[in-house]
Amino acid sequence: MFYLVPTKKGIGVEIWGTYDDIRMIHSLVQNFWGNEKNDRIKNSENRDDSISGFSRELRKAYEGSRLKRKTSHFSFEKVEHFGCKVSWVHIIFSLSALRFNMQSQETNKLELSILIQLEYWLEKSAISYDEKGGIELEPYFNGAIFGGTKNIYQLLLSIDTDYLRLKGGKRAFRKLPELLKRGVQFTSEFQDYEKFLKQEAKRLNCEINQLEINDEDIDYENLEW
Repeated sequence: MFYLVPTKKGIGVEIWGTYDDIRMIHSLVQNFWGNEKNDRIKNSENRDDSISGFSRELRKAYEGSRLKRKTSHFSFEKVEHFGCKVSWVHIIFSLSALRFNMQSQETNKLELSILIQLEYWLEKSAISYDEKGGIELEPYFNGAIFGGTKNIYQLLLSIDTDYLRLKGGKRAFRKLPELLKRGVQFTSEFQDYEKFLKQEAKRLNCEINQLEINDEDIDYENLEW
């Protein structure tokens, strides 16, 4: 059985499981992005961009190039476990995009159960890190971010970089629900950011999906998770 635990500084979660567990999650993710059927659905490329990083980390995990343990966190039995780290923002947006894509394709009970388990462990991890902040995040683990949002990838990057700039810790974690309002349709934060994206695209004479996030100040290689 796979499981999630919060990272030490609350930047995100660690996803852990046996080789077969992580391969199983990765297979689910692969089934619902980069699919020709989804290409015919509006904004599919933006959703695929939101999912691709999550998919890559899962693949790197079972390949053995991310995290490894000789046992799980909950047992002394020696069974090799593989894992990876994903930020709260990234996994919230990735799952939202996956949910949306799953609506247009046939799904089975196993795929649905994996998604439900991911949601369960996300809630558990958030509350175990900080109960107050975790409870406020629960709506975002259960669909508050609409996966069909036109500029979902730009929203993901914008909120993620702003959260990373807070440097982690419980004080930063409790600010995350407020940051995530930017990704919720019809909020003033969402509307203000949509307006900003349109203005920037006009100023630079490009499409919104061609805009780049200024994250040169973030040292991703040495991120303190």
